[in-house]
Amino acid sequence: MKLTDERRKQLRITVDYTNMTEKYLGGKGISEKTLHSHSKLAKAAHAYVHANRGKDELSMGWTELPYNQSEVVADILETAKLIRRKFDAFVVLGIGGSALGPAMSFNALCHLHYNDLPKSKRKGPKFYVEDNVDPVRMKELLDVIDVTRTCFNVISKSGATSETMAQYLIISDLLVKAGVNIRENVIFTTDARKGNLVKISRSLGGVKSYVLPDGVGGRFSELSPVGLLPAAVLGIDIKALLKGAAFMDKLCKSSDLRKNPALLTATLQYISMNNGKNISVMMPYSDNLRCVADWYAQLWAESLGKNVTLDGRPCNVGQTPVKALGTTDQHSQMQLYTEGPYDKVITLLAVGSYKEKTPIPHAYRNIPDVAFLGGHTMEELIQAENKATAYALTKAGRPNYTIFLPEINEFTLGQLLFLFEMQTAYTGAMLNINTFNQPGVEAGKKATFALLGKEGYDLQRHDIEQCAGDPDYIV
Repeated sequence: MKLTDERRKQLRITVDYTNMTEKYLGGKGISEKTLHSHSKLAKAAHAYVHANRGKDELSMGWTELPYNQSEVVADILETAKLIRRKFDAFVVLGIGGSALGPAMSFNALCHLHYNDLPKSKRKGPKFYVEDNVDPVRMKELLDVIDVTRTCFNVISKSGATSETMAQYLIISDLLVKAGVNIRENVIFTTDARKGNLVKISRSLGGVKSYVLPDGVGGRFSELSPVGLLPAAVLGIDIKALLKGAAFMDKLCKSSDLRKNPALLTATLQYISMNNGKNISVMMPYSDNLRCVADWYAQLWAESLGKNVTLDGRPCNVGQTPVKALGTTDQHSQMQLYTEGPYDKVITLLAVGSYKEKTPIPHAYRNIPDVAFLGGHTMEELIQAENKATAYALTKAGRPNYTIFLPEINEFTLGQLLFLFEMQTAYTGAMLNINTFNQPGVEAGKKATFALLGKEGYDLQRHDIEQCAGDPDYIV
């Protein structure tokens, strides 16, 4: 993608928070006085994030991904060429950010029916992301791929992720039984020096591997090899993706709310949380952005849902993310959003120019309810629906703001992802929590270990069995 300075300016994403303000929502909105009164806290959050950026021990290595990967990007691009030549399918084995990120970029930047296209019209092999251990799902994946003609990207920092390693055990067994050297069909994305995948790689004589860098948690990993390798295999311009992130990072250097879109949206969300808005709805008006809401849900929930502050005080903070899709969910959720509890902030993702317009023909002039659509395009229709939703929410006193993408491409997606990552970091700093750990997730993992008989978890297994399935409470 050619990106002149003028083109970068044209592709800058913007935030319109008109419908969050007192001027348009009355008493339900945020006043200029309230926003100004939070400027000191916002500046402190900005200073904290920027003072600690790049520090692996604080899990903030992700901030440097737009800048420090030139060598690995070159290697990924060469590997992607080989994969496209050799394989019919590319399968990501991962869970959480290791799966949501690659799936999101695939959905955003590839044909919406990519796998159904003939090979001549695809830029790469068929693509699948296996992010669950549903046995039916695994079996039915195997029904549509030839494992001998498939490249499997196994993604786990520790190599101890039960779901991912179970998938790997199944696939590696099938490869061996088919007489295929595992090294030929598998790529690992894992720690540089330690972890089970490193051990497995050594036992196999060295598997092609990429490093999930220190200081980069799974939900912040899409701009690392976790996301870049699958994207490159699909023919996505990963250099433009990183340039978009760097462009947004430059905007985030400012501590001025009017100039830093991530700091502005973080502050709006923080004020909203304190006003009882404990649900954050993400509603993209594009099928290509549908999975951004899935990715954002993990980023927001896992980062901000905490029960203790950095200085050890008890708290129960966070905002529940909810996924919606415009216009689909205007017909399923909007009733609740406009007339239900005043407990939500709605983020709308708007697109200026879709890659297709799709004209609507004139017909049925004697049926006004149908005839008025003729002569317009589907692009005009979805954009009108988007604006109409913002209007309806505002008239109902429901706070909403719009993030506007001039178009959907690698550069704008890179901006959007980095905006959300920085927004999350700033919000966590305002809440005075550890934004980058996930102890609640770890508890569930350990309980799973116990139930499946992992050594060292006998006492916990006994405890689980004692508190589950009490016959007095089964109807």
